Amino acid sequence: MTEPTGSGTQALDRAVQLVSIVVEADGPLGFAELQEATGLAKSTTSRLLAALERGELLERDENGGYVAGSLFWLYAARHDPWEQLVQLARPAMERVGSDTQETVHLSVIRGEQVVQVAQVDSQYLLGTRDWTQVDVPVHTSALGKVFFAWGGLDLPGGPLVRLTPQTLTTRAALARDGVVARGRGYAVTVDELEEGLTGIAVPVRGSGGDVVAALGISGPTSRLDGRVDELGRNLITRAAEVAAVLHGPNTQLTKEGVA
Repeated sequence: MTEPTGSGTQALDRAVQLVSIVVEADGPLGFAELQEATGLAKSTTSRLLAALERGELLERDENGGYVAGSLFWLYAARHDPWEQLVQLARPAMERVGSDTQETVHLSVIRGEQVVQVAQVDSQYLLGTRDWTQVDVPVHTSALGKVFFAWGGLDLPGGPLVRLTPQTLTTRAALARDGVVARGRGYAVTVDELEEGLTGIAVPVRGSGGDVVAALGISGPTSRLDGRVDELGRNLITRAAEVAAVLHGPNTQLTKEGVA
């Protein structure tokens, strides 16, 4: 074996630079942007990008922009046990969005927190915000109530923060709410997280029958008033579709993630 030549090391350094620029960018980058950012000749940039595509380190989106390649997503999927759940649930989430026109949410438990891992935006101009990066007190959301009602999380012991006059702030109140939720098949919040905001959510069951996620929608209370039962039943149907996919022969999903 011989030591790598200087030109080989230089080519590797340039390829690494291209990958770093693409991965750290806020969005897809075009060929000209990458050439300008690196200062490389067109032929060199083209040759390196082609090699990186062949190696699945980079790929192009539908508009021709360069983004991180499938090897990065494979790594993320193996180290984020919920990536597969998001991929499998996405079609059902899109159907909920089409059915209801409202914002659709998918949440899971991480530690003692309920974390939203995917969202489909409302088709109304007056919708709800992007909640994927928002830390929401578990007891104030319909998604969080699902995990309390169906045993994914233990009911809290002490007093809970009150965000609105409608927020449930005691263990007893949440326990009663959970009984009602289990009886009808879905959890509801009306003006409990924010005044004027309603949420509806249902459990998604994994292959072992335990609750691995919560599927829900949210929207203005004025628009969802009178539609709660209709929307809840829709969610129950769509959650069953997700569960059917999760119960497939090649998928084993538990509360801890992909087995």
